[in-house]
Amino acid sequence: MTTTKHETEIKADERVPTIEIIREFDAAPEQVFRAHVDPELFAQWVGPRSLTTRITKWDARTGGEWAFANDRDGEEIATFFGSYHEVRPHERIVWTFTYEGEPDGVALETLTFEELPGGRTRLRVLSVVEDFETRDGILASGMDVGVKEGYDKLDELLTKGA
Repeated sequence: MTTTKHETEIKADERVPTIEIIREFDAAPEQVFRAHVDPELFAQWVGPRSLTTRITKWDARTGGEWAFANDRDGEEIATFFGSYHEVRPHERIVWTFTYEGEPDGVALETLTFEELPGGRTRLRVLSVVEDFETRDGILASGMDVGVKEGYDKLDELLTKGA
């Protein structure tokens, strides 16, 4: 399987306060899904290259919860947490996603892992927030850098056979 550089598409709907992220991977849905539920793998790819991720809580099952911290040069700079509402192996994850610095800005995210020809996957993430102000604040936060660099790191991890 050859690895191709895929672009990460980030879209904001003008009518509803959502963010949609679409990215294709040259790996099977099982592999991409596993990288989202295995805490050791997740910590290796999530977020921008300038940060490291430390998992502080991880129970990747329907009804479970998760939390992680981002560190830069040994100093904690951000913490995120949420709960798993549905974990359907290789198909779908529904979870809440909250930045500790904005505890009222909870997003409900649905991740779907669509099988494509050639053993590839299209990942779709739909994030729904309370209002446009929250959505626009997330978009303005620089989240696109973390998402794009994170998915590039995930590509690298999947190429190594994770």
